[in-house]
Amino acid sequence: MPPSLGDRLLHIIDAIQRVQNLIAGKSEEEIAASPTERLALERLLEIISEASRWIPADKKAKETQIDWQSMADLGNVLRHAYHLVNVGRMLSIVHADLPPLKAFVQRVIDEEKKN
Repeated sequence: MPPSLGDRLLHIIDAIQRVQNLIAGKSEEEIAASPTERLALERLLEIISEASRWIPADKKAKETQIDWQSMADLGNVLRHAYHLVNVGRMLSIVHADLPPLKAFVQRVIDEEKKN
């Protein structure tokens, strides 16, 4: 059985928390120098990207602060052009895009609980 919307939202929240834990107190250079941390960051962002594709368009339309297309594009890059990914780009996404995404997903989870 495929994951439900609720499952996917929880996957996003979990992956964001893991990203935040992974990069806490580390520089871009430290992450780039650690193949394990770099791969973990890539995989977590790929999970976030893929799970976000399943959020209904009407819910996404309410959150214009998030660049949904760029998030989808990131997943494509991670899967198909992995050799072009750099840590600086990933960290830029982490700092700029994940906080509003986390807040949005938490709101959607809260709304779903009410229904």
